[in-house]
Amino acid sequence: MRLVRAIFCLLICIVFCSLPSPARQDPTAAAAELLDRLAGNWLLEGTIAARQTTHDVQATWVLNREYLQLHEISREKNAKGGAAYEAIVYIGWDSKAQQYTCLWLDSTSGDALSTEVIARATQAGDSIPFIFRISPANQIHTTFSYDKKKDSWQWLIDNLENSQIHHFANVTLKRVM
Repeated sequence: MRLVRAIFCLLICIVFCSLPSPARQDPTAAAAELLDRLAGNWLLEGTIAARQTTHDVQATWVLNREYLQLHEISREKNAKGGAAYEAIVYIGWDSKAQQYTCLWLDSTSGDALSTEVIARATQAGDSIPFIFRISPANQIHTTFSYDKKKDSWQWLIDNLENSQIHHFANVTLKRVM
């Protein structure tokens, strides 16, 4: 009986020791899990540059699930009848640095392809706080925060210019079925 109890305890220990613990969770898997929550179709609403706005956002995995591509289009129109704003954003995971990376291309200007446009972020709970380093004195802080209860995202964008923060955007993404 003692031997059976000892073997049973040993088996229980082996099973529990072999289960992945939250502290040992693979960072790459955790990064993909959070981005999976962003995949889908969204309605973006809130303020950008102190104006109410509404955009449609489609987020899909591309290139063998290496990147999550966001395609954002404003419902507001420009003088030519096209979208007043459009962006294609790629979010990936740098497993060596253990950070998210982000390339944000948009219709505000065509001069964005430089090394400064790749933002980096370390996951903070259910938030991804990207920092785009435009110059030594200028940064754009773009934080994506997921709300599990509402299955929604909040994006906050602040411009840091010469040590002064200027709030630029506060929008919420609600899932569209």
